Amino acid sequence: MTESADRLYSFADISCYSFKQRLIIRVAGVALYWLIRVIGATMRFEVKGWENFSETEPLIYCFWHNRIPIATYFWRNRGIVVMSSRSFDSEYIARFIQRFGYGAARGSSTRGGKAALIQMIRAVRDGKSAAFTVDGPRGPIYEAKPGAVLLAAKANAAILPFSISLNRYWQLPSWDKIQIPKPFSRAYVVIGPPIKVEDDPATHEGKHQELQNALDELRLVSDQLAHPSAS
Repeated sequence: MTESADRLYSFADISCYSFKQRLIIRVAGVALYWLIRVIGATMRFEVKGWENFSETEPLIYCFWHNRIPIATYFWRNRGIVVMSSRSFDSEYIARFIQRFGYGAARGSSTRGGKAALIQMIRAVRDGKSAAFTVDGPRGPIYEAKPGAVLLAAKANAAILPFSISLNRYWQLPSWDKIQIPKPFSRAYVVIGPPIKVEDDPATHEGKHQELQNALDELRLVSDQLAHPSAS
């Protein structure tokens, strides 16, 4: 692993934060990791669409922001690179996902997004997969942003849209209504066909809409599997 790639898998320097903030970042990152690790070990996963997944080539995993906790557990230990903003609120999330074997490219659509996207392009070209919560970091919920399409075009990698739904969970009062799985719950993962993107800006708007439509449909399917009585 090169020095630049190694930084993606190392915790960021947090010396710029106050003592209290540094303590919160460290404690919250560890606590969230152990919470999801312990609960994840009690869960059962059902997967549809494994035929759309490939172990032989880098992919751009795309899903909705409120499924981060369980998606992080499901795709753990694959070296997937994700985007994380340079902010106090996001640093403990970055540490949580890094403990599950992910890399973190620092930046977001509002803070250093261009630099983080360049890091992700380089990582994918080097053979690593990447992941986007396409309605993050601040929403609106379930509205895809164009970053994943641009990454796929520049890195020459296919987008892999997926949805994951829980039959039992706690819902936090955040903008995205983030879902924390309850012990012994079931997770229903639905993986869609890969979306190829050419490095031609004229095609990107259409691919962006294709991704939005795919994620909407996958969420509908996974939610119906998790809550059949509600359909």
